Order: sequence, then structure tokens, then C-alpha cells
Amino acid sequence: MRTLSQLVPQPLFNYFEDICQVPRPSKKEEKIKQFLLDFAANNNLEAKTDEIGNVLILKPATTGMENAPIVILQTHMDMVCEKNSNKTFDFDNDAIETQVVDGWVKANGTTLGADCGIGIAAQMAVLTSTEIKHGAIECLITVDEETGLTGAFELKKGFLTGSVLLNLDSEDEGEIFIGCAGGVDTIATFSYNKEKIPADSIALKLSVAGLLGGHSGDDINKNRGNANKILNRFLWKVSKKQDIRIADFNGGNLRNAIAREAFAIIVIPENEKNILIAEFEKFSAQVKFEFERSEPALKLTIENINNPEFVIDIETQIKLLKAVYACPHGVLEMSTRMEGMVETSTNLASIKFIESNKIMVTTSQRSEIESRKYYASEMVESVFELANAKVIHSDGYPGWAPNPDSEILKVTVNSYKKLFGIVPIVRSIHAGLECGLFLEKYPELDMVSFGPTIRGAHSPDERLNIDATDKFWKHLIDVLENIK
Repeated sequence: MRTLSQLVPQPLFNYFEDICQVPRPSKKEEKIKQFLLDFAANNNLEAKTDEIGNVLILKPATTGMENAPIVILQTHMDMVCEKNSNKTFDFDNDAIETQVVDGWVKANGTTLGADCGIGIAAQMAVLTSTEIKHGAIECLITVDEETGLTGAFELKKGFLTGSVLLNLDSEDEGEIFIGCAGGVDTIATFSYNKEKIPADSIALKLSVAGLLGGHSGDDINKNRGNANKILNRFLWKVSKKQDIRIADFNGGNLRNAIAREAFAIIVIPENEKNILIAEFEKFSAQVKFEFERSEPALKLTIENINNPEFVIDIETQIKLLKAVYACPHGVLEMSTRMEGMVETSTNLASIKFIESNKIMVTTSQRSEIESRKYYASEMVESVFELANAKVIHSDGYPGWAPNPDSEILKVTVNSYKKLFGIVPIVRSIHAGLECGLFLEKYPELDMVSFGPTIRGAHSPDERLNIDATDKFWKHLIDVLENIK
């Protein structure tokens, strides 16, 4: 049953609903890739792919626009796959369940995939339109943007011919982006020894849930709780007073999402259970008060469970708790170049027990300044190396330096002002975009990024504003018609 067929603009929302039927986790884009190639074939459009799996769909210029610059419309085909813990859902096979709520499109208990599915839908609507006037169009849809920017990294010179690029992966209607932060991941791994459960002990499961989470770039400055930090804070605090032993710690999922949920299994002497529960209730009240405005649904719970098979050795436990406690999370510096923008940040993304005796802590750092990006990652590295963890860094990705004299920026700003009677905000974004990588391969590109309003990206609270999508679509059409 279709839920978006009555929304305006059409056919954009219909295409978006089509996309929602196709599973497209990062690194598993085979189904959405075939969907796009079938779409091109069914509409007699030339399409090609490269070795990594990026898709390029071509459309000739309309009559009278043959001499206009070739325009690249760019999005990515993968989506962040996050769900509520009580939601049964298989992202590899199930369709996203869309619903309309109070002027927004949402999903039922999962991420929506409007990031960047609505951008793909806009590309499809442009490619099939017989009314929009435009120069030649190249629609580039890259793979694996969310977990590694793999498609952008592997894009080869010569695959594109356009000179103007419109990135449709932004999430704030009325704002035009001309720069973005670069990023790098820092991953720490602890090795532990398994030990037997102490005698006369019981097991408890501690949970932190109900947090908003969100995008580790766009939402890092919104005072949202990090489930990993909150849970570790209690474990560190109580370990000073009681003989707790950790059997498991599982918090967060994705490197570019703020951790919404975290769970730990601990073992404690049975005669100390009531003391620990009292400490937990006191701590819960404190944290809820701290986050009462930004995290109204925060929930901390404790429950009895069966004893686990083992606990980790006490030395590793102490080092893990201290390192996670000391590891920074959140905004490190605000920009001195663009008022109100975050310059540098770090995200304590996930803590996972992996393999048979390893604990992996994943963090990510972002900055508009390349040297400070690495300064932040080295700060995190130092914390974990003091705890004798093995630390590695990803290759990272470059930022996109703003060009306030951009010709396409002038066209985009003038178009918005003409359509809606106000001047749009022009700024950089703290989130990562693929544009910096494109400039390394195609330094002649003139680029801007814009899109509809999306909130709660990278979390099950992700939602797409319907009115803002209509404005985004009108803006895109007008920009295409005015690139001369």
C-alpha cells in the first residue's frame, strides 16, 4: 500500500517511495544499483557503471539549451541502517515502511533513507521530465558514502564530463553549502583474558536507551547524550565502590552516528546487589536531570539475567573504563572563519566485543581545518595508547574549501531569492560530503550542495519535511533552467 502518492511534488515522492522498496545498506548496494540501471533502460537513457559500482545516467540537453554547461547531479545510493531495539527488521531484504506524520515523512521504527534517497528521487524526476529546460545532465549516484566514501574515493578521471556539480545530499532547506569538514576514523582495540565468574555472584544487564542519536556532524553540537559515555560513566563510578566485573559492553553502531543505545552485562557479589541498584537509580535521576531538555525520552534500566560464561580480566576492565571515560566526545572547537559553525569535533561512536577476546572502540573526528582533524585524532589516539590499546586510523577524507566567488553559487542564490523572496543562508557544513574528493579528481568543477529539510538523520527518528521538499524541487528546476 503506497503512502506517498498524494504528496506534492510528484513524481518526486512516488520515485522516493519506489526507492524505499529497495534494500540498500552500505556495501550491499547490488539491488539499488540494478534498480537504477533498470530505470535507465526503461526510460531509454544511457547509463554506465565503473569498477567500484558507481552509476552514471545521462540525459541530453533540451532544445535551445545545447550550449549550456553539462551539469552533474550527484547523490549516493546507500543508506544508514539503524532501527529501534524493539523493531524486527531486515535491512538486507525488507522495504522501508513509510508513513506521513504532521507534515513529515517518517519510517516505522527505522531510518527512512531520505539521506540520500530523496536526492536520487529528484534525479529520477529530472531524468524523466519533459517540461524542465536544462543543458546536458549527468546523474552520478555513488556507492558506500555512509561508511567509507568508497565510491567517491574510487571515482576515476574521465568518468564525468560535466563542469558544474550540484550535490543533492544536504539536509537544510534554505541553506546552500559551499564547503564541508574533512574526517578520519580512530579505532582502538583492547585484548582481554577470560576469567571465571566469581563465586556467589549474580549477573545484571544495564541499559541506556531512548536517546535521539543523530548525525555525528550535523547534530554534534545539539547537546545530545552519547549512550556509550553515559553507561561507561556509571560503570567507572560504581567500580570505585563495588566489586563489579564486566562480561559484555555493546554500545552504538555506526561511525557517523551518535550512539543512541548501550548495554552492559556485569557480575557482582549477590550481597551487593541492592547497593548497586540504589547507586544506579541515583545516577539515573542525575543524568535524566542533565539531559531533561535535549533528551526527554532517555531511559536507564537494570534487570537480572542468567550468569554469562565469563568476565574480562580486571586489568583490561580498568583500562577500558578509564580510557572511555577520558575519551573526548562532542565539539572541540567552534569555527573562527564561519560564525556558528563547528570547526572540530569527535564522536565516540561504538564499543563492541568482537572475536573471542577483543574489544573494539570506534571513534570519528571531523574538522574544516586539515591539521586540526589530525590533532583531534591524535588526541584520541593518545588516550587509548595510555591504556595499552592498539590504535589505527582510517585513510580519512578531505574537506571542501569554500569558494564564495563560485558562478554556480551566484545562480543558486539568485534563483532562491527570485522564487521565495529571501536570500538563502550560504555556509559550510560540519558533516562530510563527497565534494572534496571530487575536486581532487576534477579540480575544474564548480560546486554547491543543497537539499530539503531532513531531521534525525542516521537514527530511527529520521524524517523528511514535505513542504521543504516542494521548495527544494522548485529550486532545483529553476537552477537547471538558469545555468547558461
